Amino acid sequence: MTHLTPAQVLERRRELLLNLDTEGFVDLFAPGGVIEIPFAGPDLPPRLDGQQAIRDYSRRIAASALRIDDLDTVAVYHTDDPEVLIVELVTRATVTTTGDAFTARSIQVFRIRDGKILLFRDYVNPNALAEALGA
Repeated sequence: MTHLTPAQVLERRRELLLNLDTEGFVDLFAPGGVIEIPFAGPDLPPRLDGQQAIRDYSRRIAASALRIDDLDTVAVYHTDDPEVLIVELVTRATVTTTGDAFTARSIQVFRIRDGKILLFRDYVNPNALAEALGA
């Protein structure tokens, strides 16, 4: 069985998120996959365990007033561990209720094995979303 490479998984993730394909996004994760947001603000969970938690959260975000317009990968760093990638990302989004555009920068760490995301750790500025939404 041929699996997507970690780089291909990240490109597929971008396509799925831009197309609002929540189920496809969730399917990129291993059944026990985890999303961690170490600097989560009050409206973000610090950790999502398993596909169902990731699905529930992803659906909530997809139904929110936030539309992701682009995910611009600034750089991808390969580590000594072939399963681990570090990504510098710029997310460009629009608040659909106001039309206001905003940009959020983050560093993301991925552990990808056999074409599935085991860990997605997102070091994002928690204030960017709150400011954009007027919180």
